[in-house]
Parts: sequence; structure tokens; C-alpha cells
Amino acid sequence: MSLTFIFSGCLDDDGYSLSDMWVGFGILQETDDDPAEYRIIMDDDDEVLIPVASNYGSYHYADNSHFKDGDRVLVNFTVLDDNGSDDEEPTEYFVKINSIRKILMKGILDITEENEDSIGNDPVIVNDVWMTDSLLNFKIKYWGYNETHFINLVKQPGELTSDDQPIELELRHNSNDDEESIPYSAYVSFKLSALEIAGLDSVQFKVTYTDYDGDESDYDGVYHYGGND
Repeated sequence: MSLTFIFSGCLDDDGYSLSDMWVGFGILQETDDDPAEYRIIMDDDDEVLIPVASNYGSYHYADNSHFKDGDRVLVNFTVLDDNGSDDEEPTEYFVKINSIRKILMKGILDITEENEDSIGNDPVIVNDVWMTDSLLNFKIKYWGYNETHFINLVKQPGELTSDDQPIELELRHNSNDDEESIPYSAYVSFKLSALEIAGLDSVQFKVTYTDYDGDESDYDGVYHYGGND
């Protein structure tokens, strides 16, 4: 499994160690609503986690909010068993959920006169950026105190054409005039489906963002959507 391994231990032919933990991102998928049951489709090669034990009450996050179908999550888990055999590699892992955190997932907004102020133009630090299938993911840092901050990925309005490539996007932050007292970090994922152009199977894009020193940085990417659902 191409996930982050955080505790020492090893996998062997006799099974998995209960002292081993992995961390990865995925999407919750509801498999039954009475009672609610979920599996987690991981970013890494579409491997599937099937929770059979948890450190939390049934189907709750640590903050006691409920799971919802389609939620994006960062999950820490221990593998208990899998569906592999001598002839086939496993595709499903039966796991204990050690911790699970909901990750903000949003679409791309068009900048308009009505939302320009609420989108904001405050600085933000990007510690990491990467793509997984149809999502663009950021690990960000910002300064605040006690106000709710907003983060958005935005573009100019209008129908996109192939001549618009690379499509210009901005990562925008609204601090709501919060005090810059405490450093916060967060993950956020953006759906790239709004960038799809009819007749193409991929598009080029460029994201710009500005940090607290006023320095502008950018990320160039290609979104391949041909054959995606």
C-alpha cells in the first residue's frame, strides 16, 4: 500500500502487526444506510478500507459529527486482515480506525462582483500541493485567532475553451480580519471538474497564491479527465 507508514513494525506471511499504523486520504462511500455502514476508497490505487473496529463511537468523527457519503477524509488506521490470496494481491483491507478527520472539499468558484469581497485576498502559505485523480489538494498554513477563515480556488467567469489553456486559477484566502496570533495548518481539496472542456480529455491549468511576505508562487498542472466518471 502506497501510504504513509508511521509506526515501526512489519508485514509478514503470518498477518499484520497491531502496532503498525498507516495514514492516507480517501473518500467515504456509504454501503448501507440502515444501519449506516461505510468503506473508504483510498487515493492510493483505489484500495478500499473496510472498517471493522474503531476508537470512536459508531460512524462518528472525533468531534462527534456524523460521517456522510462522499466525505473526504484523512484516516489513521491499522490493518487487521485483507482479501488477498496466494494468487492475487489484496484490494480490500479490513481495518481498525485509529483516528479519522474530515477534510474540506470544495468546487472551483467563479469570481463575481457579488462574491469578490467574501472570497478575500489575504495571504496564505502553501506547504504542499498535489493531485489525486480529479482533486487538487493543498496543505496550507495561515495565521489567525478566533475568526472563521475561508479558502477558495477561483477563476474568471465564462465558458472555457482550449485557447484558455493554461487556465488561470487563484487560491484565495479570507481571514475575516482575524488577528495574526496563532499559526494554523489545514488540508483542503478542490474538485477540478469545472475545468473540463468538451472535445478534450485533459486541460492545463496554473494556480497562483501569495504568502505573508507578498511573494507570489504558482503551481502548474494537467487535469486528465478522459474516461473518468
